Amino acid sequence: MSKQKILVTGAAGHIGRAFWIARDDKSDLRLADIDVSKLPDSVQRFSLDIRDQASCLEACEGIDTVIHLAADPNADAEFTSSLLPVNIVGTYNMLFAAKTQGCKRFIFASSAQAIEGYPKDVQVHEWMAPRPGNLYGVSKAFGEALASMYANDGQMTTIAVRIANVAEFHPGETHSPRDVAAFISYRDVVALLGRCVEADLIGFHIVHGVSDNRYKRLSIDKTRKAVGYAPLDDAFEILEGQTPAD
Repeated sequence: MSKQKILVTGAAGHIGRAFWIARDDKSDLRLADIDVSKLPDSVQRFSLDIRDQASCLEACEGIDTVIHLAADPNADAEFTSSLLPVNIVGTYNMLFAAKTQGCKRFIFASSAQAIEGYPKDVQVHEWMAPRPGNLYGVSKAFGEALASMYANDGQMTTIAVRIANVAEFHPGETHSPRDVAAFISYRDVVALLGRCVEADLIGFHIVHGVSDNRYKRLSIDKTRKAVGYAPLDDAFEILEGQTPAD
């Protein structure tokens, strides 16, 4: 059986770059970004503007799984000029294109901002409804709803990954309680995306992207079961100078 072909949008960003660098064999990847100059010319590259539906359709041709990371990641981004055309219309264009081209799985990079309206002392579970804390979170909640709709007929599995605080922490640093509880290391987010690609799933799922922190802003109980996520890092141990799991 031939390997499935994976399209990664926003592949020049921090998470996209970490994902494809971690893969020893990149032959199954199509890396897409609006600026491909930051992508290696040894892999299949695609110059993609997700605001252009025709470009999205072309990018999804021959693809089995889409990992949609492309977005304006700025929590303070202006709605009309950026969030609307990029995060909302762009996500619609990609889901439409994936469905039209017969893709079997769509992994949408949502955000913890989609639930940041809950009180800070409330641990958010995967089954809890979105409660955005800002317009960026609203754009991600829209993407979750759209991904759910596109899974209704059973032809394409969709997964919304509420990615929290992707960061590199070092011993002795000071961070806000929220950022520590929402921490996810690069190796854990790469592993989570990999499990979303490989897990035996149908329908629509929400999974949570935080490391195995002593206290977690987002619960990962259901995520562990749904996709077999086994995070290795704990923000509290890292900041205290303890050696994280290998």
